[in-house]
Amino acid sequence: MTNAVITDSHCHLDFPDFDDERADVIARAVAAGVHRMVTICTKLHQLDTVKAIAEAHDPVFFAAGIHPMSAAKHPPVTVDDLVTMAQHPKFVGIGETGLDYHYTADSAEVQKTSLRIHIEAAQETGLPLIIHSRAADDDMARILTEGYKAKPYSCVMHCFSSSAELARAALDLGFYLSMSGIAAFPKSQDLRDIFAAAPVDRILVETDSPYLAPPPYRGKRNEPGYTVHTAKVGAEVFGLSYEAFAAQTEANFERLFSKVTQYKAAA
Repeated sequence: MTNAVITDSHCHLDFPDFDDERADVIARAVAAGVHRMVTICTKLHQLDTVKAIAEAHDPVFFAAGIHPMSAAKHPPVTVDDLVTMAQHPKFVGIGETGLDYHYTADSAEVQKTSLRIHIEAAQETGLPLIIHSRAADDDMARILTEGYKAKPYSCVMHCFSSSAELARAALDLGFYLSMSGIAAFPKSQDLRDIFAAAPVDRILVETDSPYLAPPPYRGKRNEPGYTVHTAKVGAEVFGLSYEAFAAQTEANFERLFSKVTQYKAAA
């Protein structure tokens, strides 16, 4: 048994998959050593629900934005909207936002506009940008870099499963890569190699639950407590003990999501 704790840097606790046992899911995570969770609002009509979950549960923080796959279906968010949301003491990140050309390439231009709005909000607030990227590596690298050159900001490539080139572009900007259950899948050796080539002080762990459960739960509903299984694989990738990898990802998370530590200090 280890006393090491980790943070699930990206989950979706508002999803109906958790409606019947949300408090139990959070309690199981804490019991497993996942002492903090960031739940992500991807559709702004869900904001009040997501906020209420964070307010009701000490270990839970939240972020909000418009998911790229929803960008064409929902009213656009403004920079001012996001800056206003960010006033909440447990609001710790901007997004998720990004580009998804795998499912929604037809809305690419709307997605790019939405992404730039979220980048500007991250620049305004100093909060990290949370990026979803799928089948859009070239545009993603270009837009993130253009934005950073205009005014620096911080960012995590959530659930990273893209190319080594996009990983390098993100790392060159000082951004972070987050390991999800995908990195623990047996056939994901190429992805593990990309992570292994990254600096260990730029790595986060997450579930993206209820999706992408790592082995031994693959194919089942994912939940924040399962972050531990991805972190065990991460420790192997970097040749570290679980305790050392956990401590490193905690330091990384607190450096990037620094508002979490301010909340802790104020509590």
